[in-house]
Amino acid sequence: MADWHVQCMAALRGLAVDSQFWDDRLAPLRTSNEFPFRVHLAIFVEPFLTFILQGRKTIESRFSLVKCAPYDRVSSDDLILLKRAAGPVVGLCRVTSAWFYELDDNSLRQIRDRFASAICADDHFWDARSACSYATLMTVSDPIEIPHFHVSKRDRRGWAIVNPSTGTATCELFR
Repeated sequence: MADWHVQCMAALRGLAVDSQFWDDRLAPLRTSNEFPFRVHLAIFVEPFLTFILQGRKTIESRFSLVKCAPYDRVSSDDLILLKRAAGPVVGLCRVTSAWFYELDDNSLRQIRDRFASAICADDHFWDARSACSYATLMTVSDPIEIPHFHVSKRDRRGWAIVNPSTGTATCELFR
C-alpha cells in the first residue's frame, strides 16, 4: 500500500471536478513537477468541516504549544485537502492569506475579538486553546466538495504538508 502522501498526490492528479476554477488550479499537478503552491492535508472534526465546505467558516485556525506546521509554513494560494477525522478526504479549499502569532493573554483575546465569528468558535473552543503558545490563522476561500478518497494516514497529527514534487510529507517541528 502506498504512503498516504503519495495517495493524496495521485488522487489530486486524477481528480475531476465540476469547477473551472479548480480544474485550472489543479492543472499544474497533472502536467509538471514544479508548482506555484504547497499542498496541505488538514484533519477536521465536525461541525468545522461542514462549515468550511458551506463557506460559513472563512478563517481556519490552528493552535499549538510548539511551533509546528502550519505555523510559518502556509501561505497565500496554498491548497488544503480537507480530511474528515477518521474518515476520507472530502474537499479542497484555497488559502488567501495567513497570519502567525506567538500567543499571550492579550493576543489570544485580540484574535478572539476579531476572528471568533469567522472561525465559528464558541466559548469551549477558546477555553481549550487558552494554554497554547502559537496560532496560525488562514483566510480560506473557494471550498469545494470532491469525490471522497481514503488515505492510509494513521498518525495523530492534525496538519501535514505534502510536497507535490516528490509526494513526500513534511511535518517537522522547528524552533
